[in-house]
Amino acid sequence: MSRKFPRKLKRIVVKVGSSVIATYKMKPRVAHLRSLVEQICDLQRKGIQVVLVSSGAIVLGMGELKKRRSSNLATLQATAAVGQTLLMQKYSAFFKANKGKCAQMLLTWDDFDNRTRYNNARNTFREILDLGIVPIVNENDSISTDEIKFGDNDKLSALVAGLIHADLLVILSDVEGLYDLKSSEKKVFEEIKEITREIEGVASGTKKKEMSKGGMTAKLQAIKIANQANIPSVIAHGELDNVLKRIVKGERIGTLFMEKEEKQLSRKHWISFGAKPKGEIVIDDGAKKAILERGKSLLLPGIKSWDGHFKKSEVVVVKDKKNHEIARGVINYSISELNKVDDKKGKLEAIHCDNLVLSKR
Repeated sequence: MSRKFPRKLKRIVVKVGSSVIATYKMKPRVAHLRSLVEQICDLQRKGIQVVLVSSGAIVLGMGELKKRRSSNLATLQATAAVGQTLLMQKYSAFFKANKGKCAQMLLTWDDFDNRTRYNNARNTFREILDLGIVPIVNENDSISTDEIKFGDNDKLSALVAGLIHADLLVILSDVEGLYDLKSSEKKVFEEIKEITREIEGVASGTKKKEMSKGGMTAKLQAIKIANQANIPSVIAHGELDNVLKRIVKGERIGTLFMEKEEKQLSRKHWISFGAKPKGEIVIDDGAKKAILERGKSLLLPGIKSWDGHFKKSEVVVVKDKKNHEIARGVINYSISELNKVDDKKGKLEAIHCDNLVLSKR
């Protein structure tokens, strides 16, 4: 019996890891790349729009320069610039051979953190897809610093899936799915309806630091982001024959993670996952109860302390007196304005309930 997805697949995001892109000698895996592009072009001909989030720039750059992974940021950025050119040359050639077209999109977290740039990115994706072109997305490693990095392309792929309202996120890696460690056989979960703490305990970080980073833990965190946007996800082995076509067809390969029943609105999804918090505020028990139990806005008298460098209309983390995160929201005051407020009564709420998202972390 084939899998049934919640909706007809009209738009999907496919993330491929470095282990699928490059050999351990840090050279392109030409056969895998060719097959991947052929499958994507076949899906396009069937009316499915595809966005490809591709790792591999740093690894291929290392191979070209004959260097090991450096801990120096400038060296890594230069390596990524070299490798990204090689990666796009391969993709462009394979798409051309299949009478298709691709476009490069390099993103940093700033493109998600800033609401205007976020909307501009969405419009660009929409136009590229409407032209029948496949956007190939990667983190802009050649300019990214620690402050604006996603951390891994799994998270980037989930944020892109939410940005373009995808119907499915597919993560192709060097594992067959999420393994059931309680099974005596080497068996993967076929379907997971909710990522619980027990499921997260099954995950482990990657040991292949030279090739990639994050491992299964990063993948599950990315899938949680996609699930909050009502997007199901599949983790599968990137080396399986026609893996992408088989997943879309409904074949039960890899692990399927079902989406949340309640979809977050686009803006609230951005607040929760897209924007990087610029500071944090601590509230009293009364304000906490009003937010959690009655869905109220956060008023100034409920704020006990604050920290960071936030401006008006930026996202901050809301914590209780025990330092537990309870929400994130867009604040109506800059930190300098909060420092100057003497009489907190009767003033504009600190965070309106429409711009406040409860945390389930």
